[in-house]
Amino acid sequence: MDFSEQSSIALEQAVNLSKVFDSQLHVLTVIQEDFSLSRLFGDSDKDQVKERVQVKLNEFVKEKEEAFGVKISTHIAFGSIYEQIAKTATDLDALLIVMGTTGTSTLKKKFIGSNALRVVRESQIPIITIKGKHHRKGCQNIILPLDLTKETKEKVAKAIEFAKRFGSMIRVVSVLMTNDEFIVNRLTRQLDQVKKSVEKSGVNCTAEIVRDTKGSNTLADSIIDYANKSKGDLIMVMTQQELDFTDYFIGSAAQGVINGSDIPVLSITPSPKKDTSSFVPY
Repeated sequence: MDFSEQSSIALEQAVNLSKVFDSQLHVLTVIQEDFSLSRLFGDSDKDQVKERVQVKLNEFVKEKEEAFGVKISTHIAFGSIYEQIAKTATDLDALLIVMGTTGTSTLKKKFIGSNALRVVRESQIPIITIKGKHHRKGCQNIILPLDLTKETKEKVAKAIEFAKRFGSMIRVVSVLMTNDEFIVNRLTRQLDQVKKSVEKSGVNCTAEIVRDTKGSNTLADSIIDYANKSKGDLIMVMTQQELDFTDYFIGSAAQGVINGSDIPVLSITPSPKKDTSSFVPY
């Protein structure tokens, strides 16, 4: 929480999630090492800055507790924003991290991005990033992009978990950028398996292939377009494409969706040392 409009919007979504999951809500404010928040309070001493931030945070949280009828715990940390968010979430054994982001349209390098992207990169805990300003209540449609290379089984299991909590429909989508008959047939079979497995779990599901063989859109653009047309409330992405490449790799498609989507994005880091690249029906 940095007291910006976007972090307040994210907090409202976190309140809804805490009610659905019957979980405790923790609000964290990170004071950067350069004391950038000191400009807001006119102080440079570390203890004075922390004291004033705590007062402001307590006032803010009290107002939200009264408005939403929830109990909120507060935390203040000094240091790197993304490092402290990841550390605090780990220390609390958090179920989810929820944070607002303004997103960016251009990035110089794959590994350099906003604080939100860096939290996604650093954390093993699932993260929901909130970029848009207007969101429907509840979660009617979960958008689940799949292809033949990512960790399908783990991703499907997480989507089913969320869908059961919210009473959502899962909309599975694959973006096809080739006319190769072998790939088309294999992808079609996988989507059919996924759809049957989701329905077997008691969750309504649709499965669709979106064709972009001319390459007019990026993969991320095609996913976002589909999510908007399908009235999606949540897009789920995996944040590592190659588990053996590096512990901190964020694929370009996942990064593009996080940056570009006004629909909340749930980023999941695959569990280490698991072969979940192919889908096995439950």
